[in-house]
Amino acid sequence: MRRVFGAKKEKEPPPSIQDASDRVTKRGETVDEKIKKLDAELGRYKEQIKKTRPGPAQEAVKARAMRVLKQKRMYEGQRDMLYNQTFNLDQVAFASEGIKDAQQTMSALKSANKELKGMMKTVKIQDIDSLQDEMMDLMDVSNEIQETLGRSYNVPDYIDEEELMGELDALEADMGTEMEAGVPSYLQPDTEPDLEELNLPSAPIGHNAGRTNAMAEDEMGLPTVPHASIRN
Repeated sequence: MRRVFGAKKEKEPPPSIQDASDRVTKRGETVDEKIKKLDAELGRYKEQIKKTRPGPAQEAVKARAMRVLKQKRMYEGQRDMLYNQTFNLDQVAFASEGIKDAQQTMSALKSANKELKGMMKTVKIQDIDSLQDEMMDLMDVSNEIQETLGRSYNVPDYIDEEELMGELDALEADMGTEMEAGVPSYLQPDTEPDLEELNLPSAPIGHNAGRTNAMAEDEMGLPTVPHASIRN
């Protein structure tokens, strides 16, 4: 049957927007190259017209330049048309990409919504409240255990106010005694009586007032040795 009627040809997929935009852009670049060549040719004709005297020769150069200028105008029209096509294709491409982004965003949101619903099924407010109550109970029990372990032994639970005041007075007296005992001797007040106040005579220089039998002293304050008598 295929030999008689021939096999059905598979249809080629339609070109994408990017393929069409690339093709139009390539055509526009080709037209730009042709316009540049025509501009160079018009420049040469312009120089020839300046150098040629008015007459048939100059008119011939002008005719060729006019023909080239018409070609340039035609190519410029084609280039503008191709630029418009490229602009339209870019707009369509932007719109298509925006729709694709929106589809992906919606798909991601749906997936996240489904996941959140599944998670919310496993988490209940009642369970959270019960867990919080259990944690508070455990903390209270922990505090009671700490207080029990930190309890002191052989400490009276009740102390009378009079007993407290007496203890404080005794402590204050002990602190005053310790402070007086801790003062150095040179800071303590002088308790020895003054000789002038008692109207007692002072000891003469060179004699020790505390001795009953005064002895002579030398220049250094030491007792002198008595000289022995020389016997004949």
